[in-house]
Amino acid sequence: MNEWIKKVLDQVKNLWSKWSLIQKLILGAVILVGFGAVLFLVRFNTTPSMTPLLGIPITDQQKRDSIGIKLDEEGIPYTITDDNRIFVEDPESARRAKSILIREDLMPDNVDPWDLFDQDRWTLTDFERNVNLQRSIVKSLEQHISALDDIDSVNVNLVIPDDALFAEDQNPVTASVQITPKPGSDIITNRKKIEGIVKLIQFSVEGLNEDTIVITDQRGVMLNDFTGMEDMDRIEQAKRELLVKKDLENRYKNTILKALQTIYTSDRVQIINLDIDLDMGKKTENTVEYFPITMQPDDPSTPYSELQVIESTPLSEQKNVKEYEGTGFNPEGPSGQESQTPPGYKDLEGLVGRYRDNSEMTNYAVNQKESKEEKSPWTIKRVTIGVALDGKWERKYDDKGRPLLDSDGSLLREYTPVSDNDLKAARALLEPAIGYNQDRGDLVSVQHISFDHTSQFEKEDEAYRKRQQLQRTIIGAMIVIAIVLIAFIAFRLVSREMERRRRLREEELSRQHQAMREAALRSAEEEGVDVEMSVAERARLEMQENAINMAREHPEDVAQLIRSWLAEE
Repeated sequence: MNEWIKKVLDQVKNLWSKWSLIQKLILGAVILVGFGAVLFLVRFNTTPSMTPLLGIPITDQQKRDSIGIKLDEEGIPYTITDDNRIFVEDPESARRAKSILIREDLMPDNVDPWDLFDQDRWTLTDFERNVNLQRSIVKSLEQHISALDDIDSVNVNLVIPDDALFAEDQNPVTASVQITPKPGSDIITNRKKIEGIVKLIQFSVEGLNEDTIVITDQRGVMLNDFTGMEDMDRIEQAKRELLVKKDLENRYKNTILKALQTIYTSDRVQIINLDIDLDMGKKTENTVEYFPITMQPDDPSTPYSELQVIESTPLSEQKNVKEYEGTGFNPEGPSGQESQTPPGYKDLEGLVGRYRDNSEMTNYAVNQKESKEEKSPWTIKRVTIGVALDGKWERKYDDKGRPLLDSDGSLLREYTPVSDNDLKAARALLEPAIGYNQDRGDLVSVQHISFDHTSQFEKEDEAYRKRQQLQRTIIGAMIVIAIVLIAFIAFRLVSREMERRRRLREEELSRQHQAMREAALRSAEEEGVDVEMSVAERARLEMQENAINMAREHPEDVAQLIRSWLAEE
């Protein structure tokens, strides 16, 4: 290493002596510029970086002073630049300061508390994108509602739940809006204006319904509650009835689809139509029920029945008996006058008349119960449903379990239609699911229809081709890698063998030369001739003697050294 440094220094001296004065000055200037750049970078990197507290300058002097006083109280170092921007030491201090300003209501009106998601970076997540989308929708709604003449200020809160796997598990989108009317505005009592705001909100957010929108004023009074005006607004009532009908049909569809898709898989079942005819008329029934009088109740602790009842008991009884005996009717004239009895009545004069009238009336009492029942707001009048079932498409395989291919290179498939027994079983499942009633005219139709799976099969064929191509590519790459590894191992073995043989030849030559030198030295010593040795030979002899002495004094260290050499080889 020292010799290399000396050699480099000698080369530098030679070049320095050959250079002219201008070249030397240029080299000195380059060195100075590089040294200054290094100092500048070191100074710039050691300077503490500052994080902006808010994304915009605070032009309000009073608000800026209040923020500064609060940051001083909380012990947060900050700096205010010439353009009225506030900077803190690090992002952690910025988040803490923002939370304090929000808690103390010191955030400026033109500052958005969602500005954390405005930062452009490579690590933007799907959650942050969804938050940005929701924030844009909320801001757009606030701008639209604030543009109305009757609105002084508005605050919108929107909740968009995550998508669920099944429709029945999906939570609805909800929105709460708080408005502050302008002085003299009639928006609180004007239903049309409130309905306009409801429509504006509903059509601005996908999946939002009128029932999940709440609009209140600054006092917390709900403005879009029209439930007490059904009798006055038939249109609103009709809309509610349609919503009830649609909700009932959707619940039927979800239940039926979930059951059938579990049996026949989701891609083989399709509900073509489901219609439920509802009777929305309001009905009230008055019922009078008569039942026997219980004289002795049943004792549940005994195995036999002690129940004694009577159908009725008498309350009042009235009897009327009339009897009459005497002659028949004989009309005669006044006293002192000649009898004017008609000839027909004269023939009845010796007969005895008898008259009897018996009548009885008894009033009985029975148990009676009167009830007044108001029916549900709707009843099902008729249900019609049509369901289409698709058959099975199965791939064909050879004896080795490999899929067979068609002439065009696509997977070979075989179609199995739905059997009549399956259609009857599906119909038997649908009838109790919808509460089938033949008397009210319900209709259930289950038919076998072959669905179009062209796009699905094309995707499966393309995926199969890519998988086969990838498999062939991997096998080819593995073969190439194996060949390269084998060639490398063979080359390594051959190289080591050649290196070993070359080393053996050199060692053999060295031994021969050493033996020849030693023989020459011995012969010279025997003859008494003074032989002069070169510096290299003397160094070699000294090294050999030192190695022999070390092997005698420290045999374990020498053995370990030899093991290390062998391991490296």
